Amino acid sequence: MLIVKATGYSEAGVNHSREHNDARIAYKQSLAKAGVLLAAEELQPSSTGIRISYPSHGGEPEVQAGPFPANQEIIAEFTLIEARTEDEALNWALRLPAPAGRGGCEIELRRLADNSDS
Repeated sequence: MLIVKATGYSEAGVNHSREHNDARIAYKQSLAKAGVLLAAEELQPSSTGIRISYPSHGGEPEVQAGPFPANQEIIAEFTLIEARTEDEALNWALRLPAPAGRGGCEIELRRLADNSDS
């Protein structure tokens, strides 16, 4: 799973440039053409979200409405691919278009847990 972290821009709902949107569409089409794309979704800003926190000592959960600070590593979008090796997944992640002129962009690459024994 390629996890794109939120930024102040994504949390503010700022639209990407036409060039960036075109690059993202082309990237997703290349994933699909290669047969590795399983899912790709952009999430709404955390202002539309709800967070449920369970205290470490037990008790009732705390329910909090967004927005949440972007520095809390909020996810802005994800792309789920099926790769044979970590190197293959990394190569696809490195091709994911990063928006220009919006500061840094962070992509986290994570494997899904293997629950085949369940």
